[in-house]
Amino acid sequence: MPQFRYKGRTNTGLPKEGTISGQSRKKAIQKLRDQGVAQATLDEVQPTFLNKEITFGNPVKLGDFVLFLRQFATLLKSGVSIVDATNILSKQTSSKPLMRALENVEEELLSGMSFSEAAEKQKNIFPPIFVNMVRAGEATGSLDEALEQLAVQFEKQHDTKQKVKSALAYPIIIAIVATVVVIFLLTSVVPMFASMLSDLGGELPAITVFVLTVSNIVSTLWWLILIAVILLAVAIWIMRKNDDTKYYLDYFLLKLPIFGLLLQKAALARMSRTLSSLFSSSVPILQSLKIVEKVIGNEVIARTLKQSRDSLEEGKRLTEPMKDNWVFPPLVVQMISIGEETGSLDQMLGKVADFYEKEVEYATDRLKALIEPLLIVILAAAVGVIVISIIVPMFQIYSEI
Repeated sequence: MPQFRYKGRTNTGLPKEGTISGQSRKKAIQKLRDQGVAQATLDEVQPTFLNKEITFGNPVKLGDFVLFLRQFATLLKSGVSIVDATNILSKQTSSKPLMRALENVEEELLSGMSFSEAAEKQKNIFPPIFVNMVRAGEATGSLDEALEQLAVQFEKQHDTKQKVKSALAYPIIIAIVATVVVIFLLTSVVPMFASMLSDLGGELPAITVFVLTVSNIVSTLWWLILIAVILLAVAIWIMRKNDDTKYYLDYFLLKLPIFGLLLQKAALARMSRTLSSLFSSSVPILQSLKIVEKVIGNEVIARTLKQSRDSLEEGKRLTEPMKDNWVFPPLVVQMISIGEETGSLDQMLGKVADFYEKEVEYATDRLKALIEPLLIVILAAAVGVIVISIIVPMFQIYSEI
């Protein structure tokens, strides 16, 4: 929660200073008034490592943000002023980060600032696409329509993201369960039978020797394996923070068999939907491309969009760089070319987005149907090898008795 340093006087006229916490400047002032302090100055204390609120990504859930957009558009269509609508929504939302942001926006509105300018100051809450579409809506007098378009944009983006997550989450969960089961067998069950087999004597078959070797490695070097996994996760996190290394990581992910095509379709759907929303809101094309470069989340596509922006600035066509890049299928390039020629780029991009959103839906369904039996077979094979490595030498020993 933000901290504020204040200097003022109490009701008895005595000077008083100190710090006070508040969800916004307005809340802090109200707290001081309730305490009988009339402040002369109130300055926000810059967060330090100890009191800084740590968040990963946008602290507002996408569902809460979409609900806010829908309600905001409804209030404006009903004739409620922007200031009153902001005040109402700050009290109604269940998201505390969004509530604090709206309270700060309301203060800026009361000081004469436009909504887009006030929202731009809350960068961790309101993304660039929101700020620019709101700015365009303010300029054209159609802010309610811009908010409706944003709601549709974020809803479809959320649906596509959830479908991809569900498709990827299932094999990851099964893989984790399989790994835990195999590790348990190797570290607990196999050593118990190994000691029993060594007591009985006899020559062990190759499959048993192999499993026992793996069991010894896992049992003695488990800490090294754990460190390797942590280092790999940290390395991936660092790679995603740098544009150059992120490019190669995204390139690798897009080239993955089966999963790569799904990620490519999801990224193209997100790119097309975002560009369509920006164009239909009269945001300039160069500015729209620059926004999408930042929010697309895929460096391979982002770099191609930058080349397309450079191509437009040089007086060439938007699709010139896309034709030479494997990540853009001919369908996308042709649809965008038609949109350029007919002046209906927003509509063409909307159709591309609809197509790939459907493709993502079909692909996730097919992927789930394919992955489920495959993972079961892999898990059964891993467990089967361990079981066979134990049973075979036992049968050999009993047959010799």
